[in-house]
Amino acid sequence: MLPIERQDKIKELLNKHHNMKISELSQELGVSEMTIHRDLKPLIDDGAVLKTFGGVSIAGKENDHKPASKDCVFCGRSTNERLAYRLILSNNRTETACCAHCGLLRHRQLGDDVIQAICPDFLRQTTLSAQLAFYVIDTSVEIGCCHPQVLTFERSEDADKFVKGFGGTIYHLAEAMEAIFQKMNGNDRCSSRHH
Repeated sequence: MLPIERQDKIKELLNKHHNMKISELSQELGVSEMTIHRDLKPLIDDGAVLKTFGGVSIAGKENDHKPASKDCVFCGRSTNERLAYRLILSNNRTETACCAHCGLLRHRQLGDDVIQAICPDFLRQTTLSAQLAFYVIDTSVEIGCCHPQVLTFERSEDADKFVKGFGGTIYHLAEAMEAIFQKMNGNDRCSSRHH
């Protein structure tokens, strides 16, 4: 089977199942997971498929007709891929926040409508599940985004070392959502709107 044929089959499978793991696609198409990753890259770049933690999902119908917005869904700031926090919603839409600060506030607003959230590891630039991340709030490092700043780490020892060097407090997801909300004085508006 040619790559273009596999890509068509991947889209067909995702239209049917909405979300699939890389291993499921590999088994279904009888090719290696590396081949699936290569086949997915152009589909992800085109916006037809969305990368999720551990797999992929079909892009929402509105994404098929227009490119995804480069602005934060929460504060309207331009999104930097290095900091972006993505929310995958139950209606198969994806929202992108400019950073974990806005991502946590939006995640808190949406509640159970969020089926998955992903964010980057600040040091390694790998993608991780927001549920498994360690959040460092109130560090002295300036990342040039919303305040109070929130940095995400995959490993607790990385977060610990970072806090020892640059200050801050480490939280898990639910604690981080509440801490940011409280630091914003119970306000769901981001301070970056005024910058």
